[in-house]
Amino acid sequence: MIEPAPLEQKIAEFDVRVAFESPETLPHFDALLPQDFTQGFDRGIGLHAEEIDAIAADPAEPDFDNTILAMERSGRALSRIASLFYALAGAHTNDDLQTVERTVSPQLSRHSSRITLNAALFARIDHVFARRADFGLSPEALRLLERTHSSFVRSGAKLQGEARERLSDINARLAELGTQFSQNVLHDERAFARPVEEADLVGLPGFLLSSMRDAAEERGLTGHVVTLSRSVIVPFLTFCPNPALRTELFAAWTRRGEMDAAHDNRPLITEMLSLRAEKAKLLGFESFAHYKLDDTMAKTPANVEALLTRVWERARDAALRDAETLRALAADSGANAPFTAADWRYWSEKRRHAEFAIDESALKTYFTLDRMIEAAFDVANRLFGLRFEPLPGLKVWHPDARGWRVLDRDGTARGLFIGDYFARSSKRSGAWMSALRSQHGIDGGQTPVIYNICNFAKPAKGEPALLSVDDARTLFHEFGHALHGLLSDVTYPSLAGTAVSRDFVELPSQLFEHWLDVPEILERHARHAVTGEPLPQTEADKLKAARTYDAGFNTVEYTSSALVDLLFHQEGTAPADPMAREREILDGLGMPAEMVMRHRSPHFAHVFSGDGYSSGYYSYMWSEVLDADAFEAFEKTGDAFDPETARKLRDFIYSAGNSDDPALLYERFRGRAPDPDAMMRKRGFAA
Repeated sequence: MIEPAPLEQKIAEFDVRVAFESPETLPHFDALLPQDFTQGFDRGIGLHAEEIDAIAADPAEPDFDNTILAMERSGRALSRIASLFYALAGAHTNDDLQTVERTVSPQLSRHSSRITLNAALFARIDHVFARRADFGLSPEALRLLERTHSSFVRSGAKLQGEARERLSDINARLAELGTQFSQNVLHDERAFARPVEEADLVGLPGFLLSSMRDAAEERGLTGHVVTLSRSVIVPFLTFCPNPALRTELFAAWTRRGEMDAAHDNRPLITEMLSLRAEKAKLLGFESFAHYKLDDTMAKTPANVEALLTRVWERARDAALRDAETLRALAADSGANAPFTAADWRYWSEKRRHAEFAIDESALKTYFTLDRMIEAAFDVANRLFGLRFEPLPGLKVWHPDARGWRVLDRDGTARGLFIGDYFARSSKRSGAWMSALRSQHGIDGGQTPVIYNICNFAKPAKGEPALLSVDDARTLFHEFGHALHGLLSDVTYPSLAGTAVSRDFVELPSQLFEHWLDVPEILERHARHAVTGEPLPQTEADKLKAARTYDAGFNTVEYTSSALVDLLFHQEGTAPADPMAREREILDGLGMPAEMVMRHRSPHFAHVFSGDGYSSGYYSYMWSEVLDADAFEAFEKTGDAFDPETARKLRDFIYSAGNSDDPALLYERFRGRAPDPDAMMRKRGFAA
């Protein structure tokens, strides 16, 4: 009889196609088929279950190494297959991969529940936690133990009987609903393509015409089409002079997730809110918002609501004043129809051009994609000493994606960075950062493989990709997240990189945006696409003067979404009709009639495509308090790249992961708690 292979051998033999053969190679994406992922998840879940069972059944007395560290070592095969699959699911999906995603999401949820509800395993964790003072643990090891114990408790480890089974069922159903929600939004974005007649192309800038033409070609159509990709629809609404066409397309854009009965997300929202409320009650919390916020810097819904409401009042006043100005501008220009939300971007661009003489179309010629990538790399070098060397032979998931080797100041390898910047129908909308492999220091350690996904308009062949200033800011934002992953320098995988509280994770990304506006970065990298001339100082001065332009609009768009998210989840029971509740909330806030939420609920992927930002969309603003205050630390020195401030920023923010309480990490960087008024000053709302 042949003895079964030891568990270690099974893991070593796990599908070589998903292995990283060296620190500078990626798995073979082009060789992976949907059925490979199905089989890979089955094997990965099985292997991880065996590992967990072995830890739970260990006859030795529980200690940090045989329980907590053993758990950190477990699940590597599953983690590898999941990281590859979800990269494809977001960046280059198809119908077959979406089928796999719908199947595997509840499977992964149930697997996670089986771990967190494993009574024998939690008994070991609880034993180690109770005796934590006896083990002589390092501060980071103690942090890992505390976070592990808290995670199990928050996941229901102390529940008994039917409550445990019900929680597992709820989590599985929520995973299934979140996947369906995301795929419904993607369906609407992929399916919509509105042909535009030649007469309505007059006055549109060249970069937009090129994007519309490419979108038509991608769909096998001739001429020009408008899609619901932000890189197309937003500039179209900004420059299209036809009010009826703006109204039609704005309506389509805001109805993503509810365009047809087969892909209607509204029933899913109702069920998700109900299940989340039930989950919170099972875990002993007043509401889902109380449950989620208990483990964040904010701590309570009341703290979040206080921040949002304070900002809302000033932003709403500014937006109402701007609406009157835009309404008058439209009337003076001969527009007879009522001024609506579909018209805001068009007339706001006219006003911006009139007041600041900023021509968005002309400005884009100074913000090419390649130069903005170089600018982000330059800032990372000046602050942290990082170097980025292109890897032209690196094969990723799509020809548009490209990679760089990342080196530290002393030449040691820090990892790989992948950028996938152009919109396509196989890619989920929006922009994000994630990891194919995260940093850690156990068992010899490993360097990270981090990627950024954006949805910029792809230029015609041979032409440079032109970005708006907002696009460039998005690139810097996501690269700030990437640096959080690349600079991670912790021992344990569960504490690495961006594995921090939701209202702290946006600090490194939002803070990095500030360096786009630093004069020496603009002078060096904002260069004309054809002549190579730097952005004229007069234009740079206009950008600085207009930095808070439309701040009321932008803040009302965002804050209304954050408040709807919070109030949806703050009530102990789910609303019978979420759409009616959404309208009730907005009416209670006094939402300006000329504006809509940045993300209406049927396409609010942050909140409903999983639990990530549920009750947590506020976190961008919470983090903005931190980022505004943090950048003022550099401004106070008179040097945007002050070496000592940059060193502390790296040590206590970008490299520290979740190795300590985020409030303490911030205080070590800044020397004090953040000043809440810094964010108001940044947005131009200071009293």
